[in-house]
Amino acid sequence: SSFNPLRHPENLFFIQPDLALRTVCVTLSLFSPSSLFDNMKITIASLAALFVATEAFHTAPIGRTSTRINMIVKGDEKASEKVAKVFEGKPAENSEFDALVKANFPGAMSNKELETKVVSVLEGKGFKPSNTLLATSLCADELARVLEDDFVKVYGNNFNLGGLSGFPFAGNTGFGAMAAHIPDDGYCLVVHGPHVGITKDGLIGKVERPGIALVDNCCGSAIAASNYLKGITDGGAKITTKLQSFSDFQQGAVQELILPFGKRLGEAENRMKELPYALYDSQDILVRDIINTGKGGIKKGLALLGGIQINTGPDTLDYFHPLRFEYYNEDGEMVEDLLALL
Repeated sequence: SSFNPLRHPENLFFIQPDLALRTVCVTLSLFSPSSLFDNMKITIASLAALFVATEAFHTAPIGRTSTRINMIVKGDEKASEKVAKVFEGKPAENSEFDALVKANFPGAMSNKELETKVVSVLEGKGFKPSNTLLATSLCADELARVLEDDFVKVYGNNFNLGGLSGFPFAGNTGFGAMAAHIPDDGYCLVVHGPHVGITKDGLIGKVERPGIALVDNCCGSAIAASNYLKGITDGGAKITTKLQSFSDFQQGAVQELILPFGKRLGEAENRMKELPYALYDSQDILVRDIINTGKGGIKKGLALLGGIQINTGPDTLDYFHPLRFEYYNEDGEMVEDLLALL
C-alpha cells in the first residue's frame, strides 16, 4: 500500500514540519470533502492541530537572533529627556517623609533620584529608548507597577519575568524568550526585587492605598509566606497530607524559597523590615543563575538593577533601595559594578 501522510503525520512533523504542512495540503486536495472526512477520519480540530504543530516543532535558534518588535520606543528623544517628564504631576518630594524612609531603610532613594541616575549611567553606555528592551521581575501587586511604569515611559513596554513577591517565575524559558526580543546590536535592562510598604507614620509592612480606608498589608504574599514560616519555626503549623495546590503554586513556591531564612527572621529586631531583604537574597541567586544560563541570548549588553521597592501612600513618592547594579557584556560576563554610581 502507498504511504499516506495523513495516517501517520507525526513522523513527518518531527522530521520536517514545513514539508509536513505542504504534504498535508497537497494530500487534502486529492480528496473530495465528503470522502476526506469519512474515509480518512480527520476532523477540523485535527487539521488545526497539525497546522499548530508546524510551529511547535520549529527549534528555536541558539544564541543571538534577529528580531523586530513594537516594544521598543521609536524616535530620537534621549532617555534622560524622557525620565525628566516622568515625574511631571507626581507628588513633590517631602523632606520629612524622606528622612523617615531613609531612617528605616538606609541606602534608599526616591524613585525620582533612582531613575534619573540609572538612566544617566546607562545612557553613557549606549542604552537608548530605541535600542533597549526593559525586562522586569516585580511582584504582581499593582503598587509594584509604579516603578515599572516609570521605566516603561522611558524604554517602552516591558517583558514581564516576575510573579508573587517579585520572584522570577518565568524562569529560564521566559528569559530566553525575552532575550530573543532584544534589538539587534541592542541592550536589555533587567529590574527585579521584592517590595515592602511603609505608612506615613513609619509602620513597615503596611501602606495606604488609593480609595481604600483600611491600611493594607504590603507585600501580602511575602507576609503570608513569613507567617507560614513562623508557624514552622515557632510551632503551631498544621500537619497536613495535602499537596501544594496548582491553583496557588506561586505562593507555595514563595513559602518554600523563604524557608532557609527562618532563623534570620526569627532573630530580626523588626521582622517586617528584614523580610524583603531575605526575599531579595533568595531572588538574587535565582536571577543571576537565570542570566548565566541564558547569557547566549544577550546582544550588545545587559544591565541588572536589583533591590527593594519601598511603596508609600498616594501622596508621597515611592522609594527603592538598590542592592545590585551591574553591567554584563555581550558574552554574559559581569564586567562592571555600577552600584557606586547611584
